[in-house]
Amino acid sequence: MTIERNLYSLSYKIEKYCKIYNKKADLIDLVAVSKKVGQDKIIEAIKLGCKTFGENYIQEAQEKWTEIKKNHSAKVHFIGHLQSNKAKEAVELFDAIETLDSKKLAKEISKYADKLDKNPEIFIQVNIGQEEQKGGVSLDDLGELVSYCRDECGLNLVGLMCIPPSEEESSPYFALLAKLAKENGLKRLSMGMSSDVEEAIACGTSQLRIGTALFGERE
Repeated sequence: MTIERNLYSLSYKIEKYCKIYNKKADLIDLVAVSKKVGQDKIIEAIKLGCKTFGENYIQEAQEKWTEIKKNHSAKVHFIGHLQSNKAKEAVELFDAIETLDSKKLAKEISKYADKLDKNPEIFIQVNIGQEEQKGGVSLDDLGELVSYCRDECGLNLVGLMCIPPSEEESSPYFALLAKLAKENGLKRLSMGMSSDVEEAIACGTSQLRIGTALFGERE
């Protein structure tokens, strides 16, 4: 399958589910997850109309995007686990950071956002399934972290992000994230991957993080 055909298929799917669930397709951003995808394929995706990409690893993203951005216009989101000692690199390179999950990280991002005069969009990652092995702020601590990001750090906080438990139905977790966002006055939701596009659209996602369904299986 080619990237072009995959993108066409994805766009058709998104349009179809938006009609079924009465959502607006033009309000959903497709984040093409390009970890372990080479520059050639990324540039092909840009030329086919992809505007936003997601990367999981700082060093890999630096190596690829420093070069790509010289000639191509695209937004890049950081969607992997971010250590606070990598906050400077993340602020330098990314248009959005989707995995903020602690006050320590919020403070570091804020510090470098001021120093570098950059204002990346921030999503707080919520550990929606309360899984020990996953990143994300706990449900109990979310409200406090939202207030800290806004009031103490002055971050450009735009939404919430989650990764539901892999062996379970996604919909209840997506619905919960939507509820939490509403309670905290946040409008955007980063939820839904290749395997649960329909469920994410039904629950009102703002952006889908799609890798495999666009670029195929990674080596």
